[in-house]
Amino acid sequence: MSNRTLIRGGTILSMDPDIGDLARGDLLVEDGAIAAVAPNLSATGADTDAEVIDADGFIVIPGFVDSHRHTWEAAIRGCAPDATLDDYFVEVLDTFAPLYRPDDVYAANLAGALECLNAGITTLVDWSHINNTPEHPDAAIRGLEEAGIRAQYAYGSANTSLADYWFESTIAVPGDDVRRVRDTYFSGYGGLLTMGLATRGPGFCTDDVVRSEWRLARELDIPLTVHVAMGRLAGRWAMVSQLHRLGLLGPDTTYVHCCYLGDEEWRLVADSGGTVSIAPQVEVQMGHGHPPTMQAIAHGLRPSLSIDVVTTVPGDMFTQMRAAFGADRERALSKAWQADTDAPADLLTARELLRIATANGAHVAGLEDRTGSLTPGKRADVVLLDARAMNMVPVIDPTTAVTLCADVSNVDTVLVDGVVRKRGGRLLADTARARGLVEAARDRLIRAAASTTASSGAASGGAGA
Repeated sequence: MSNRTLIRGGTILSMDPDIGDLARGDLLVEDGAIAAVAPNLSATGADTDAEVIDADGFIVIPGFVDSHRHTWEAAIRGCAPDATLDDYFVEVLDTFAPLYRPDDVYAANLAGALECLNAGITTLVDWSHINNTPEHPDAAIRGLEEAGIRAQYAYGSANTSLADYWFESTIAVPGDDVRRVRDTYFSGYGGLLTMGLATRGPGFCTDDVVRSEWRLARELDIPLTVHVAMGRLAGRWAMVSQLHRLGLLGPDTTYVHCCYLGDEEWRLVADSGGTVSIAPQVEVQMGHGHPPTMQAIAHGLRPSLSIDVVTTVPGDMFTQMRAAFGADRERALSKAWQADTDAPADLLTARELLRIATANGAHVAGLEDRTGSLTPGKRADVVLLDARAMNMVPVIDPTTAVTLCADVSNVDTVLVDGVVRKRGGRLLADTARARGLVEAARDRLIRAAASTTASSGAASGGAGA
């Protein structure tokens, strides 16, 4: 079987400033890496012994990067459509999370990662706060491995009790198990999976727990990812300032949401080299706060986009790009109209959106040397969008076609590390098995939640009698 693939005759949006956009160009993949991007590579014989993918009528982009998703929640997709962030803690973390078995996590991570690939997301930061036993992280990683996605597995806490784990918690992630997972699955460098630590941070945990988790991550040389400045409580906790007080800020930390950061905290993040992940649909829908995309850019940061939870929002990057675009422009333009001034010159653009969803995401995930742009030498994480479809044709500006016109139905072909994972609009995976597993997990979890609720109600009734 050939280890060379030529994607021929597509419109290429490389996200590489030296290559730029090609109205019609070719992309050569060799041994899983991008070997060349140029017009008419066939004329140089690049198609010799190569599998040729005809990209005429397609837009070729780097794979999207989702920089923060609780993938384990795929098994309870849509369970909390009207939830606020306050509701989510009760309806998901205090109701379903304690009931998850390792098999449920495996099924959810397999199905959730395949969902990503189907939507053109080739890299995922799996914010996995479902490690109720040592078998849970093993199951999560197995699901990611089998799907074939590029991912940072971010080891998080258990979720067996809302009171124990989410408000001034005195329980740190188990260092011995974090080390075991690192040594078992991530001792080398260069595979599809890398590791991080998903930490709850100040306010959610005591200072001693916060210090211990940051110390553990730095001892193991793995990055950290933490939710900050969102919702009713975290927006008031000045979490970045607290981390600064503890002497823990650094370039190895991703700050998720950031909706209520003030100028001083933005400066602390930027000056420390931190990175930012924004989940705009969740933030506007669940009450986290306003998605701070342009605020991050104004402070010299490169924000990325993420899905967060499919319990409440769709799991694709097209939704996130549009949510970010609409929310940020609405705020800027409303402020201008109320002040009776012209529109600001620094409005978020469709072009910037695509960079945020690809190159910036790779930067935030710590993988910019491998993915995020169609650059020779990087791994071949490539997506072909069918621009012949009625929701995209006629194409005037290819970037706009991707960011504001396309949807998951246009994702025709997906390569991860040079391996074709979707072709002709169909995943090259046993989707029937994945669907059966995640549906079985859903059924068990719903039964268990109903049983637990009934038992609690009976107990309450008896106590009051």
